[in-house]
Amino acid sequence: MKKITEAEQKILNKDVHEGFDAKLPYIRPVDAATLVIIDSNRKKPRVLMGKRSAKHKFMPNKFVFPGGRVDPCDTRLKTQDTLRAPVMRRLRQKTSTRMTDNRLRGMALAAVRETFEETGLIIGSSGTGALSSSNPEWAAFLAQGAVPSIRNLDFVGRAITPTLRPRRFDTRFFCVEASELFNDPKKLGGTGELLELHWLTFDEAKKKDLPSITHYVLLELEKRLQVPTPERFKKPAFFFRTANSKPDIAILR
Repeated sequence: MKKITEAEQKILNKDVHEGFDAKLPYIRPVDAATLVIIDSNRKKPRVLMGKRSAKHKFMPNKFVFPGGRVDPCDTRLKTQDTLRAPVMRRLRQKTSTRMTDNRLRGMALAAVRETFEETGLIIGSSGTGALSSSNPEWAAFLAQGAVPSIRNLDFVGRAITPTLRPRRFDTRFFCVEASELFNDPKKLGGTGELLELHWLTFDEAKKKDLPSITHYVLLELEKRLQVPTPERFKKPAFFFRTANSKPDIAILR
C-alpha cells in the first residue's frame, strides 16, 4: 500500500462521496480505459483534455481525458504489435486468474479507439488494408489508412469507482507521447462527446473542474515525466480503490 500524502488525501477525498446512494444494490464495475496524450515537445508539456456534457450521468461537466468502456471488438482486433513486457506485468497484477493477456491488450486498444472517437486523433502508423473490423468505430479508424499501435503505451494506474454508485467502472489509465500520433494533433474532431477539447499545460489542467482521480493522475504523470522515456515503462503504477469510504492506493510493479 502506498503512503498517501496529506495533499493527495485532500484531492482524493474531494468527490469520494459524489453520487453515493445507500439504497443502491451492488453494481459490478465495467472495464474501461483512458488515454492521456502528452505533448512533451514544448517548454511546458501539455495533455489533451475535454469537457463531458452536462447530459452525462457519469461525471457531467467534468474535464477528463478521452476514454470509455472496453468493447468485445477491442479484444478481437488482431494487431501485430503488443504492449511492452513491464507494462503487461503491471496490468496483470491484482487481476482475476481468468483475465487473459488478450483482454488486457484489448484494454489498451479500447483506449486508442475511444480516443479516436472522441478526438479524431489516431495513435498508430501507416497500414492501409493491413487490418479489418466489422465494428463501425474501428472500421472508421482503419479507413484513415492507419493501424493502431500500442507498443509505446505506458500503464499509469487503475481506479475502481466506489460501491453504492449508479455507475461503476474499473478503469485503466494509459499514457502515450504525442509523437506517436499518425495525424495532426491540431486537427481535433471526434463525435462531440467531449466538448472544449484543448491541449493544456499541467498547471492549466489542474485549474479545471476535474474528477479527483483525474487530478491524481496528473500528479502521477508529472512525476513520471521526470524519468527518461525508456525507463518510464518500468515505473510502478497505482491502483486506487476505496475501503470503508477511505482512499486506498496500492502499488503495481
